[in-house]
Amino acid sequence: MKNARHEQILQLIEVYDIETQEELAEKLNEKGFTVTQATVSRDIRQLQLRKVTGNDGKSHYTLGGDSHVDLGRKYKRVLQDAFVSADYAGNIIVIHTVSGMAMAAAAALDSLDWGDVLGCIAGDDTIMVVIREPDSASEIIGRIRGISS
Repeated sequence: MKNARHEQILQLIEVYDIETQEELAEKLNEKGFTVTQATVSRDIRQLQLRKVTGNDGKSHYTLGGDSHVDLGRKYKRVLQDAFVSADYAGNIIVIHTVSGMAMAAAAALDSLDWGDVLGCIAGDDTIMVVIREPDSASEIIGRIRGISS
């Protein structure tokens, strides 16, 4: 069902300039898919749709396409600009960043979708990264340093 819904979403954004999640949910419901705004939001993330501004000045959803590569470069740049140091204890890695950059760096780390990273919590200049196995902490720090250099 999800695959069919995703195909329908791609067809809809190709035909219509859909501006909001609510509008997309409405179109899907008209096509026989019973969805909520939360479902549409997840679908948008999974399909990596993005909003672009059309010639009329209004924004609408489009397929991400090559922007995923651009996002990868941007995230790498964020990590390069933000990273100061990292250390670990058990299954928690603590990353220090330039002041004000922790949230952006945490989002960049989350976007990497490393299976051994459960998630990040960020403050102003510090990120707490929870990992599955304590034994992989030094290897993960090495990966982060590799991206950051």
